[in-house]
Amino acid sequence: MTEPSTDRKSLRRAFVASLSGTTLEYYDFAVYSVASATILGKLFFPSSDELASTMLAFSTFAVGYVSRPFGGFLFGRLGDILGRKQVLVFTLLLTGIATFLIGVLPTHAAFGGGAAVLLVLLRFAQGVGVGGEWGGAVLLSSEFGDPKRRGFWASAAQIGPPAGTLLANGVLTLLSLLLTTAQFESWGWRVAFLLSGVLVLFGLWLRMRLEETPVFRKIAERGERPKAPVREVFREEPRALITGILVRICPDVLYSLFTVFVLTYLTNRLHLPKSDGTIAVMIGSACQLFLMPAFGALSDRVSRRTLYLVGTIAAVVWPFLFFPLANTRSVVLIIVGVVVALAIHALLYGPQAALITEQFSVRLRYTGSSLAYTLAAVVGGAVAPLVFTALLAGFGTWVVVALYLAFTGILTLGGVLLSRTGRAVEAEPAGARP
Repeated sequence: MTEPSTDRKSLRRAFVASLSGTTLEYYDFAVYSVASATILGKLFFPSSDELASTMLAFSTFAVGYVSRPFGGFLFGRLGDILGRKQVLVFTLLLTGIATFLIGVLPTHAAFGGGAAVLLVLLRFAQGVGVGGEWGGAVLLSSEFGDPKRRGFWASAAQIGPPAGTLLANGVLTLLSLLLTTAQFESWGWRVAFLLSGVLVLFGLWLRMRLEETPVFRKIAERGERPKAPVREVFREEPRALITGILVRICPDVLYSLFTVFVLTYLTNRLHLPKSDGTIAVMIGSACQLFLMPAFGALSDRVSRRTLYLVGTIAAVVWPFLFFPLANTRSVVLIIVGVVVALAIHALLYGPQAALITEQFSVRLRYTGSSLAYTLAAVVGGAVAPLVFTALLAGFGTWVVVALYLAFTGILTLGGVLLSRTGRAVEAEPAGARP
């Protein structure tokens, strides 16, 4: 089955809805990530040991990743049975409402340990929503577009994380500049979470105007929707699932290192102002907005596997160069180092959506992609900040942090070698692919 033709207006609308939806959801996720590295520890997990407080905050950061497979199982299954559009409305609502409620939570000073419990529960809900979002957002844009340009069209969803990170860092930085430290710690940080309510309304307006993707409509017309997609993925397409998991691990860990842990390293270890780290991340994220689609488009012209191999090797090498630069405490060198790291991440992340989705047959594409995305997050991004913090505390050197990333790079290289090529094929049985 080849992809049905569609008009340019629908294609552009799908691209914008995919991009804006993931941006809004990753704003929600990123604003928590940034806050966990800077403020949430002392407010919800007070401790005389600043490092211990940060690790506890990162533990709730990990909950947002550990809960993603629940979203992958639930919404991935529904996406292959009910359709892409309906599920994407549910995921946006879930993540947005959870983020808004974090903004009104009482802190430890007002509610004791109960505040931390509520925070963890809402963080769990965030993760469930994001776990179901990615696979559908990727299919939303790529299934409206030409499969021969899947790398470019699927990159719409990939732009969401840097755009959301940029927006989250920008809002928190602006609040910290406009408010005194006491005001920011008292109520200012809440504004960033409460803004989610406005952003969700905008995202819902966009998604409710969408039609179902042409590819899914064709599947429904032919009566090819799976009845038990999760079971079918594990039984019929294990190689695709393993490949999808492995190719995500290193990029996830790399992103956690240079958007979350780097903030803690610069403030706690090098005693630099937290604004130095957030500015570096913001500049790097801004560059990614252009690099993601560029590398996605490049993967339509050259082998995605080749790009991924180059990107993974660069990801393994760069931390060994970055930390000596950062230890000079030069703001310029730190910014350059973070920008280069996030450019390497873009080289991996831009083609990633197309690489993963084309591993699966079309009727199981939402479920398979979502499971790969979310299961990789558990062993990749979920534990990375905790592992980095523990390694630095235990060994006292950044070298072990870089070595850990190198280990994840080896896993991702294995996934690349295991991957299939299959580019423009839309509905060929998984077992028939080369």
